[in-house]
Amino acid sequence: MDGIAVRAARPGDVAAAAELRWRWAEEVHGTPDLALDEFTAGFTAWAARTGSSHRCLVAARCDRVVGMAWLAITPRVPHPRSFERGSGDLQCVYVRPSERGRGVGARLIGAALALARELGLERVTVHSSARAVSAYARGGFEVSPHLLQAETGRPGYAR
Repeated sequence: MDGIAVRAARPGDVAAAAELRWRWAEEVHGTPDLALDEFTAGFTAWAARTGSSHRCLVAARCDRVVGMAWLAITPRVPHPRSFERGSGDLQCVYVRPSERGRGVGARLIGAALALARELGLERVTVHSSARAVSAYARGGFEVSPHLLQAETGRPGYAR
């Protein structure tokens, strides 16, 4: 098709995902204070620790990672009809600027939702930039009058 494969990240893809995350921060907030190599080391360690709760999907062209999406998985309190419950949060969807406008983001969103269904998750949420709302809506996300959030004002954190 277009040479892009969307798949679960392999161990060798984590450094590329770290670079994409760093590039996102650079694009949105300017050059990060933390150097790319330092961030990559910390990100790789984080990914190793959180592999059961955060699943990474990548879009790759000829084994070069050009996009990513993370599905954070949270167990939910049991219900009398189901003890095994879970929900997901789609995080860090990013596509290299040179690959945008070709449906790569849509394919990552679709793959994340397919993974959520495979895992039996009840729902998936996403915190979107204004620019990406329409992509998530096309992918099946809807505004919910029942989902609320509270900002906790975590010091040092910038979206």
